[in-house]
Amino acid sequence: MMRITKSEYDKIQPYTTKDGSIIRELMHPNVHGNTKLSLAEATIPVGLTTLLHKHHQSEEIYHILEGSGKMTMGDKKFDVKVGDTICIPPGTPHLIQNTGKISLRILCCCSPPYSHDDTELL
Repeated sequence: MMRITKSEYDKIQPYTTKDGSIIRELMHPNVHGNTKLSLAEATIPVGLTTLLHKHHQSEEIYHILEGSGKMTMGDKKFDVKVGDTICIPPGTPHLIQNTGKISLRILCCCSPPYSHDDTELL
């Protein structure tokens, strides 16, 4: 039998992750019962930067929904804007800075699902 898993945006309470971004878990096994990945919306306010960090196990994909910024991955730095998608392999140090005039909103997909225990601040 097919199980339907659904979340409602306006009922999701945001929280701050270890890297300093404001997160809404749109779909996460600890909350919704899915098993293989997590999907979240991250918000970085104007002028702020997340802390440099890496995930030991999780591959992460960022899709820029709103705003603009500068992404750092390892020793590479590049600009990001609405519509850009970035794949961050496990073990890759990364951060993102909001360089725009509005909040930077990012859709973040992690597999295995995001975990504070898998996140190391650098």
